[in-house]
Amino acid sequence: MRGRNLLAVLRRSAILSGAGKKTLRGVYASTSGVYGDCKGALVAETHRCNPQTERAARRRDAERRWRSAGRERGWRIGLLRIPGIYDARARSPRARLERGLPVLARQDDVVTNHIHADDLARICLLALERATPGRSYNVCDDSALHMGDYFDLAADLYGLTKPPRVARAQAQAAGLSSMMLSFMRESRRLDNTRMKAELGVTLHYPRVEQGLLSDPG
Repeated sequence: MRGRNLLAVLRRSAILSGAGKKTLRGVYASTSGVYGDCKGALVAETHRCNPQTERAARRRDAERRWRSAGRERGWRIGLLRIPGIYDARARSPRARLERGLPVLARQDDVVTNHIHADDLARICLLALERATPGRSYNVCDDSALHMGDYFDLAADLYGLTKPPRVARAQAQAAGLSSMMLSFMRESRRLDNTRMKAELGVTLHYPRVEQGLLSDPG
């Protein structure tokens, strides 16, 4: 809804629609959730989108609208498909570990992808200048991990207890949020080749452990 409102405002803007005016450049922050569950497969941007949550479906709809508006108006809009964001502050896994929340048992676990917030900010700036209009980019680091392994790694680095493992059937009764449960239903490995080749990205934190070690806490 917010994306539609913004598009409506931009379309009505006399400044942006006037002849001879500077071309609008922008980046739409979408989600890798537009691919849905891919059973752990490697997923490039050409993979069929199959959003399986209302949240991801809204993002996919917004992608189409921004791409259409870009073609119609000549706007240079890049589409970034972003997975789990983490950093040393608000998005650190530390708080979740301290609460002792469980992760899936190994046989039920899913592959997740991540990007450090500082790397994401730099990629957004690069995309403003270098993204091909209407083109989508997977934005992630080089360390696709099973979700449980991600939290185990964080626990080891922080000196905390590793989270308990539960079967998928028990996860809903384990105090997990509906959003976390939705993440536990989807598994994929994002291919970031296009991001590196076309946007010229050099990751400061190519692996999760490097980003987690930047946490001063």
